[in-house]
Amino acid sequence: MIWTILLASSVALFYIFHPWVNLKTFQKVIGITLFLELFYLVGHYLMSWPFPTPIVLGQLFVVSGLGVALGIFFSRLWPLPTHKGFERIFRTFLIVVPSLGLGMGLQVLLQGAQATQAIYLIFALAAWIGSGHFVREDTEVNREVGAEAQVSGG
Repeated sequence: MIWTILLASSVALFYIFHPWVNLKTFQKVIGITLFLELFYLVGHYLMSWPFPTPIVLGQLFVVSGLGVALGIFFSRLWPLPTHKGFERIFRTFLIVVPSLGLGMGLQVLLQGAQATQAIYLIFALAAWIGSGHFVREDTEVNREVGAEAQVSGG
């Protein structure tokens, strides 16, 4: 419980003070968290899952917040390409596989041996969603336009 409170407060401070994130990113984290809360609430009534307690709701916020933050950092290092293709597939593979491992460690840290939610999958999904934050600018188009201006102007 202590880890959940400490991580939740640090995630909130991160989203308030870091220059790479804005209100839209925080809304993305809150949206993921609300969807997961509804998912587990419906699962409780339809499939007899454990009822999501306030600590579980805090854990969902921490996991989705840290996952989106990891995706933003990854996106800053390797921005999303503008064109679809093999690079996007390879980039997705490189963010999801390590985030599954980090998510398993986070699940053990937050819930211990008696896990009631699939935190590692939530973390990987949130990292994948957050990895589309920065998009690479297409510099080849700018070079071609500049080259045409030099040819027609000269």
